[in-house]
Amino acid sequence: MSLSLTCNLHQFRTVLNSNPLKLNHISIMINRPTYKIFLWVYALFYILAGCNHFLSTAVYYGIMPKWLPAPGFLIYFSGVLEIVFGFLLLFKKTRKLAAVLIILMLIAFMPAHIYMIQKAPFMLGKIEITTIIAWARLPFQLLFISWAFYYYKRTV
Repeated sequence: MSLSLTCNLHQFRTVLNSNPLKLNHISIMINRPTYKIFLWVYALFYILAGCNHFLSTAVYYGIMPKWLPAPGFLIYFSGVLEIVFGFLLLFKKTRKLAAVLIILMLIAFMPAHIYMIQKAPFMLGKIEITTIIAWARLPFQLLFISWAFYYYKRTV
């Protein structure tokens, strides 16, 4: 067993010393289970959020800026997009495209988040959205954009 471990450590050191670019590949492979778990969590988040557009449509009317045309269509359309993009994340061949589309979608959603800040405080279903809660949603958008960008840069 120690001979096997010694050989593996020797091979690992050889790879590190021969080409520093391979370190990045090795670190991705070591973290592959974590990568996959977070990928599935992220994809499922969008799939469920998209489904919620159909189950809780009235809630989305409350955060839709009044100046946007056809709010009902936009609510359902954005729900479909979230579901499709969530599924596209799960496949290696479409992951980069999905990541870019999610980033663009999240940027397109910014007016709704800004509208929530302007409108606060208000009731969103049974939840009171205070100014603090409305502002707290913005960093999450940046987190979700960063998360999508991570999957854009690192497709395993």
